[in-house]
Amino acid sequence: MFVKKTSGPRLVTLEDGRILSVADLPQPDTRWVAARKQTVVLAVLHKLISRDDALRRYGLSDEEFDGWCRAAARYGKAGLRVTALQKYRQP
Repeated sequence: MFVKKTSGPRLVTLEDGRILSVADLPQPDTRWVAARKQTVVLAVLHKLISRDDALRRYGLSDEEFDGWCRAAARYGKAGLRVTALQKYRQP
């Protein structure tokens, strides 16, 4: 098995003690659920992958990813649920 060389870390330890690695990232053609969105946001936040790499890999726009980051920062994983859009994102 060959491991792709990267300039960044291969795994990071999160504040709650969990370990997040490159292998934990969702596939590019994934169905987006709150847990997978949170994984991508945490990976970028902890510099496991770059923001540009995440946008390119998952076909996200800047606005969409920024919305995920804001929702995750304010409400956690619950804010990333599509069914909670009206509950959490109203002005």
